Amino acid sequence: MPTLPPEFTDLEPFSDWCLETEGERFARRLSSPMGELQAFYDAAFPRLEEAMAYLDGLEFDALPEDATRLLWLLYSLINVSFPVEVWSQARVPDSGAASLDLVLEPSP
Repeated sequence: MPTLPPEFTDLEPFSDWCLETEGERFARRLSSPMGELQAFYDAAFPRLEEAMAYLDGLEFDALPEDATRLLWLLYSLINVSFPVEVWSQARVPDSGAASLDLVLEPSP
């Protein structure tokens, strides 16, 4: 069963990167081998502008479920871009503890 909009079926193999929270995306990045990060990046990055244009054409407050999952996929792409483009590893070198034990959410 497809989870992404029909225009992005080529990204379905990476639908397990459609993670709702920043903590889930960060944990997935840290637990993924570099080859997996690279494969996801190589498939999704060339589709970034098209995906952004697709999402820009929709009402943000009323995104269909498949578009919401595409948005989460793009958030994951952002999360893996630095390890792929800059560090060539999932963890940032010499950064100390790498966890999101404390997540501050904006309050109204």
